[in-house]
Amino acid sequence: MKLITSLTSPYGRKVRVVLAEKKIPCHLQVENPWSADSVVREYNPLGKVPVLVLEDGVSMFDSRVIVEYLDNASPVAHLIPSEQKSRMVVRGVEALADGVTEAAVALYLERKRAPEQQSADWIALQEKTLVSGFDALSEALGEKPWYLGNGMTLADVACGCALGYLDLRFPELDWRAAHPNLEKLYDKLMTRASFKDSVPVA
Repeated sequence: MKLITSLTSPYGRKVRVVLAEKKIPCHLQVENPWSADSVVREYNPLGKVPVLVLEDGVSMFDSRVIVEYLDNASPVAHLIPSEQKSRMVVRGVEALADGVTEAAVALYLERKRAPEQQSADWIALQEKTLVSGFDALSEALGEKPWYLGNGMTLADVACGCALGYLDLRFPELDWRAAHPNLEKLYDKLMTRASFKDSVPVA
């Protein structure tokens, strides 16, 4: 089994963390999906990472699909609860964190364009999404140590990957001052080997 991803992808990091937490061996193939000679499209017609290639050659893509598969592939450290209400909480926070990440990626790519080509309205929309999204993530966590209160789940992993991507691309944004509970969560996640070993590298 191999994971095709870039070292900056927050979605790829989410899968890498899940693989590490569940102690599933997997070969890492680093690719830049934007490169003309990238092989990513051979495995994912959408040309996006991450892609998980199974032993039988079947490709699986979209991080939410991949982590669902991995969580059921090993009994170690289940990150998605089986109980329906808890499961919906975890997947809901994951969707929220992924949505915040999508806004951050869109903002980063827009700011890379030539100044005269950038859309001020588009930038403002993504910035608004970042603010409201992180407010919602902070509110959902509250004063609990984890999103479900009693242990790390995929909700915490997804939020941590969103926060790590923000540190990588927008170090000037002081999300820690605005959301000290998210800072506490991220600091706790960064004590784990799965997070320390997958810090995004530009």
